[in-house]
Amino acid sequence: YHAGDIELLPLLRAMTLNPANRLELEAGRLKAGAPADVIVFDADRPWVLEKKAIRSRSKNSPFEDARFSGRVLTTIVAGRKVYDYA
Repeated sequence: YHAGDIELLPLLRAMTLNPANRLELEAGRLKAGAPADVIVFDADRPWVLEKKAIRSRSKNSPFEDARFSGRVLTTIVAGRKVYDYA
């Protein structure tokens, strides 16, 4: 997205709706009566992956200390907030 190779909406579709359709899930879309699975993100927010921020038991990552553009700020699953970047 940042390099200009793809627009934001097709990228979001490729990461949400298309996998859900392929797996025949009623996910990946906002629809009345469906569970609210939503992320709030800032596509331009810069950040660095720090080892202490890795939430898995295994702390090794090839991306440690890498710089990224775009940050998830909040994750809501089935209407319940499960992650909030503070």
